[in-house]
Amino acid sequence: MSTRYVVRVAEDPADREACFAVRKEVFVVEQGVPQDVEYDEHDAGAVHVLAIREDGLPLGAGRLLYGEAAVARTGAGPSVGSLGRLAVTAFARGLGVGAALVRAIEDAARARGLTAVDLHAQTHARGFYERLGYEPYGPEYAEAGVPHQGMRRSL
Repeated sequence: MSTRYVVRVAEDPADREACFAVRKEVFVVEQGVPQDVEYDEHDAGAVHVLAIREDGLPLGAGRLLYGEAAVARTGAGPSVGSLGRLAVTAFARGLGVGAALVRAIEDAARARGLTAVDLHAQTHARGFYERLGYEPYGPEYAEAGVPHQGMRRSL
């Protein structure tokens, strides 16, 4: 069984649906996040990225908010994007999918002229983001009943 995959911006409806399916599997089913919390008004205007195995199996997803949506989320200026909803299926964990998704989101942020990316990391994932150059700020807090930490990386 191959584990080769590509990461791409989810441009068409099928790719976006694959992103939402990964998010449902990881956040709603595995972590118990309510579905009405997982999907929000920002999904329509966000840049979604998808990791997909060569045979078409979705492995991971994430999104970038920018503009007003990011300002509302980060409290920073319009040059800071917001990385979020990063999810990797249980099957694909440990294959580098998460890091590849983060880098694709950063590329999308650079392409939009952003100078930094902010995120709200689940605290268990803090080390993952630190290894990718993100620095924690502020106190821990609960989001959707899960402990989180604000983190940011300059691009």
